Amino acid sequence: MTAPVRILMVGEGAIAGIHMQALSSVPEARVVAVAGGDAQTTRRFAEHWNIPHVCADYTQALATLKIDAVILATPSPLHADQTEQAIDAGKHVLCEIPMSLNLADAERMTARAREASIVAMVAHTRRFNAPHREMKRRIRAGEFHLQHLVNETYFLRRENLNMQGEPRGWTDHLLWHHACHSVDLFAWLLDDFDLDVWGRRGPVHPELGIAMDMNIGLKSRNETLATLALSFNNHGPFGGFYRYVGEETTLMAYRDELKDYQGEVLPLEGTGFQEQDAEFIASIRECRVPEAAFSHCLPTMRLLDKLEKIMG
Repeated sequence: MTAPVRILMVGEGAIAGIHMQALSSVPEARVVAVAGGDAQTTRRFAEHWNIPHVCADYTQALATLKIDAVILATPSPLHADQTEQAIDAGKHVLCEIPMSLNLADAERMTARAREASIVAMVAHTRRFNAPHREMKRRIRAGEFHLQHLVNETYFLRRENLNMQGEPRGWTDHLLWHHACHSVDLFAWLLDDFDLDVWGRRGPVHPELGIAMDMNIGLKSRNETLATLALSFNNHGPFGGFYRYVGEETTLMAYRDELKDYQGEVLPLEGTGFQEQDAEFIASIRECRVPEAAFSHCLPTMRLLDKLEKIMG
């Protein structure tokens, strides 16, 4: 493929804006249309990002627009159905995490993508963040021997609001969304998805119906540990914080920044979303399987399924 990859952005929220920013640095990609849930917000989104076509109906957009791929930046409960619609329409798809909210849907999506011979990728951005890529390089090269990965994931979600403080029409989930990042990261770092897993959840919110606090333990076959602490009760700062405790040193990662234990920032290049979205476009143009393909991420969904059954 020599022409730019024509993309339909599905979603008009904060994560869609992050994808638009990332794609602005990928000349081989062109977002030609956006389909959103709220008409007024979607029009504003299109105007802000100079997107020529605004679509009210995702299904119609798939059927009528000249597009090559879709990016699903939509509520988690919609991912499975929207992905399968894109696959059935013969479009490549980059789906935000979680790829689904249960293992059965993830298995079906993976099988459908394999049969269709399209590029189907999950937005496991941690695999593309510069600090984590550097840590995987060090681990593989034998320069860093990981003993314990400690992750803290914090948000304040006592009301059903999105990152922009606006009412949300769906409910976020600590396990299937946020723990998904870190469970996948740990397994990917060690090339080991055959993990021992355990965990407990805190009380369920009486209105939202979700656990607001959670702790998760992971152990690899070589007995490396990961400890995950997650909360929707935290007053800040927000996000995912990672401490790499190793034989040689201790390093801390946050988004695209890596610091040593004395607080000195280590020089790294690239941003996770840009590298991730560029990989999606490159895999389409090169007709190859991408990093974080559905088949690569299905083992993570199996681990989350185990954790859900353990925590009840």
